[in-house]
Amino acid sequence: MKGLSIPAAWHPHLPRIGLGLAVVMLFILHSLHVINLPLIESFEGVLYDARLRATMPGTVYTQVVIIDIDEKSLKAEGRWPWGRERMGELVKQLSDHYKVAVIGMDVVFAEPENQTTMNMMARLSQQGATQSKETKAMFGKLQAMLDGDQAFARSMKDRSVVLGYYFKYENNIEAENISGKLPAPACDLAQAASKGMKLPVAAGYGANLPELQEAAAGGGHFIPNVDADGSIRSLPLLMAYQGGCYEALSLAVFRKALEAATVTIEKGKDRWSRQNLNVGGLLIPVNEQGSAWIPYRGYQRSFPYISAVDVLQGRVDPRLLEGVIALLGTTAAGLLDARATPVGNPYAGVEVHANMVAGMLDGRIKKSPTVIPAIESGLLLLVGVLMAVLLGKASPVPVFWYALGAGVVVTILNMVLWLSAAVVLPLASVLLLIVALFILNMSYGFLAAERAKRLLKERWGQYVSPEVIEELMSNPALLESMEGSSRNMTVLFSDIRNFTTISEGMEPKQLMRMMNEYLTPMTRLIIDKNKYQGTIDKYIGDAIMAFWGAPLFDDHHARNAVLAALEMQQLAAELSVKFKAQGWSEIRIGIGLNTGMMAVGNMGSSFRRAYTVLGDPVNLAARLEGLTKEYGVGILVSETTKESAPEIVYCELDRVRVKGKGLAVSIYEPIGIPAQVSAQQMNRITQIQQLLSLYRSQQWGEAVALLRYMPKSDEVLVNLYLTRIDELRAHPPGKDWDGVTSFTTK
Repeated sequence: MKGLSIPAAWHPHLPRIGLGLAVVMLFILHSLHVINLPLIESFEGVLYDARLRATMPGTVYTQVVIIDIDEKSLKAEGRWPWGRERMGELVKQLSDHYKVAVIGMDVVFAEPENQTTMNMMARLSQQGATQSKETKAMFGKLQAMLDGDQAFARSMKDRSVVLGYYFKYENNIEAENISGKLPAPACDLAQAASKGMKLPVAAGYGANLPELQEAAAGGGHFIPNVDADGSIRSLPLLMAYQGGCYEALSLAVFRKALEAATVTIEKGKDRWSRQNLNVGGLLIPVNEQGSAWIPYRGYQRSFPYISAVDVLQGRVDPRLLEGVIALLGTTAAGLLDARATPVGNPYAGVEVHANMVAGMLDGRIKKSPTVIPAIESGLLLLVGVLMAVLLGKASPVPVFWYALGAGVVVTILNMVLWLSAAVVLPLASVLLLIVALFILNMSYGFLAAERAKRLLKERWGQYVSPEVIEELMSNPALLESMEGSSRNMTVLFSDIRNFTTISEGMEPKQLMRMMNEYLTPMTRLIIDKNKYQGTIDKYIGDAIMAFWGAPLFDDHHARNAVLAALEMQQLAAELSVKFKAQGWSEIRIGIGLNTGMMAVGNMGSSFRRAYTVLGDPVNLAARLEGLTKEYGVGILVSETTKESAPEIVYCELDRVRVKGKGLAVSIYEPIGIPAQVSAQQMNRITQIQQLLSLYRSQQWGEAVALLRYMPKSDEVLVNLYLTRIDELRAHPPGKDWDGVTSFTTK
């Protein structure tokens, strides 16, 4: 049985896909808590805050009211802390006059009240030897009447007051400091553990005076969960201490409002809420650490704030307080229990508890599934593998759209669960994975493109201009065609006349310098994309071979080649003047061009390859370059080149059959574009056309007479035809002569 094999088309993409899968594995390890990637946690907080703020009700919740120890209250009642007796009056006023349902205090009374009068009474009562029984009894009654803590305790008796306290964690150096008395635990720790709860464990606490806690209806801690960025997004509704589960202030207030005796832990009724706190038949979703998301309703002051002094003095509309839950806290400067939250910083700590109580009352607390690591890992695996494969094979533009589409889909699905099922699922890890894969693939593609460009420049820089290389990079299909194709193209050969004689009279270094100064501008002219966009095939000593129509397709390859040849002749004349001024020999060049179907591509052996052209049209161009000396002209083109570039003016010179070719071809000298051709040049073209007509009709006398009047600049051409006519007169060709001249040498 044959093993599985990967299709060959995938092979170039395997390193890129492999890197993508490695990134996916890194994110999965983070989701399973094997490694920690702080960036993901930070971004998760940002995305949670964004979702929360986008979906908050933004209304004022009137069933929970904050009794504010504000600047106004401090100005009227004096600095904080107030006397315990005054606090008792506040409790009585709220319970008896305004008839609030529950009073929750976001303050702790950990130390006895320090009163000067009480201390004096204690000292007087200790002087018992000099006092009568009646005096001692009187002092005892006065002490009881003036004891603020006792007065406060009496005011809370049989009223729905929940006090606050704080826990200290094990990692706190003061964790063993214990003061005050804890309320009764809300549930048994063993029962919580049996339900899969892993509650945070406290090692110490700071609680209220025993007489105060015993008089109160309950108590709850006000320790929040502070995330790495310092923001409070959740509260531990239960904490473990010495075998008991102790509830948060908000939970204790809520439980008292429902008159529920205890808190039990149950499984939820849906797949998302595996753990819930059952309070009086209402379920509060928590995670396995007993924490719940705080359902912030809005920004600051999402609840009615009532000044404490207005309550004490009875200036509040009873309708605002009757039957509501009142939370006592402070916003006064210097006393503000400021917190950092997703909806404000600083944010009053008492309003954090108010949001949690309100969320319990109206069932707005989000669910946090216990199986989040499994869900997150599965989503990362699904999205990651899909994206790693898709992006690993895609080009830059599809990479962007794939990544954007995946991010949008994941975000929409997350928001659907957030809104419809009230479920908080991780979003940052998946989005950051998509971003990481996008950056990886774009970077990989960029580096691969740069490497390919560098290799392309190394490979093709000697043939074409940098602009052509850029175009080849932007169109990979052209690169594929470079491996071999057949095209209609134009090829050019140029050569320096009498180069052997020139080179014999120069030192090697001088000759090298001269050739560099000759080939560099000639090459620049040929490959200039903005003008002629030719391709250099090779240098053969002093000769240049170039072609047009590859690697870039060029519908005007013949015209560009002919115009390039004309400008090469002008450039050669300019260089000749320059060389002469440097003490070098003057130069003249001959150029031959031909157009036709030829093979183009990388050719050669396993040792060396070159991008070149082959075929009969190439050979004819080389022969035409050699014939320029015979006709005394700088450029010769074939009839196919002339027909492919009709916008140029030509002068036909002959019809020939070159060595190795059976078919005859007409040859032309290009003169230039019509606007640049002078009247004298047009007269010359007319003369030569007349000459050819007489020559081909064997009117030798008339042809010779015409040749006698041709200008001296055509001396080589005149002598060529005079010699031919003499030979033809001596050896008449016959009536079927086609006027073609055959050349037997290259």
